[in-house]
Amino acid sequence: MLHIEKLSDGLNLFKALGSDVRLEIVRLLVEQPMNMNELAGKLHITNGALTTHIKKLEECGVVAVSSDSGGHGNQKICQVVPDKLLINVKNALLPAENTCSVDLKVGRYSSCRVYPTCGLSTADRIIGVVDDYRYFSHPDHFDADILWFIQGYVEYQVPNFAPMYRHITQVTVSAELSSEAPGVNSQWPSDISFYINDVFVGTWTSPGDFGDVRGIFTPDWWFPNWNQYGLLKMLTVNDRGAFMDGLKISDVSIRDLDLDQKPLFNLRFAVDYKAAHVGGLTIFGKTFGNYAQDIQVSLGYVTDKASARETAPPPRQESLDEQDS
Repeated sequence: MLHIEKLSDGLNLFKALGSDVRLEIVRLLVEQPMNMNELAGKLHITNGALTTHIKKLEECGVVAVSSDSGGHGNQKICQVVPDKLLINVKNALLPAENTCSVDLKVGRYSSCRVYPTCGLSTADRIIGVVDDYRYFSHPDHFDADILWFIQGYVEYQVPNFAPMYRHITQVTVSAELSSEAPGVNSQWPSDISFYINDVFVGTWTSPGDFGDVRGIFTPDWWFPNWNQYGLLKMLTVNDRGAFMDGLKISDVSIRDLDLDQKPLFNLRFAVDYKAAHVGGLTIFGKTFGNYAQDIQVSLGYVTDKASARETAPPPRQESLDEQDS
């Protein structure tokens, strides 16, 4: 798989694929590898023109060319390298110099209360027994890269690495999420609620628990009738309110969250028992689902000059002896 994490990193790829001829080359090679003569014949172009196109596809990692000495002399065999192409389109909402970020592994929650159906797993194995909530307290839960439950919550302690004397202006949470149905069901709505420092921030309704195809990063050993992938969601809270993927979900603002000058804050994902749709929650880490990421939390900040003046040590005053010297 070819993974483009930033749009700027994919410039050569986009240029290479910005040609009808090169797209047709990729289409033909996906069906089967071909030598240069066969490919040129299929495309009705000269070998010289084909060489130019193949070179561009080689440079961006889409096509590989190898020599085959079997048959009649040496032949150059062309084949497509990646089976999938993943491009991260969403960018940070704040300039990088005004943000600090932390990745939270799915299993590194600090507290939880969950109800079956439930379970958690590392990239290699199920932790304990499925549908036994006690295993959410097992020491191995820190290694979990996927977890799911029908109702309840998991809560994370998020470190605040903003520099001292800075005022937090925005918090952004990005995670791959879905509902949790018995088996899988793409039509299984669930009201997933978000809390920061025990303040209810808002709710997003997941449309279902997706299992129609295997997730791009979901391990091969994973069961085909279990959660395969989710939707990448971005929760943002700033001075204008709380937003999910840019759409306002509540009037809770950054001022309500009490984040300034605190070393930690709490982030909770919940399916409340009084919700209109109690359809569970699945959180996917970087080795499951369609996005190679854990739970990502970013803080935007500006200098809080008033706080800096109040907490900074008083200026040093010279003694009479030092002045005389």
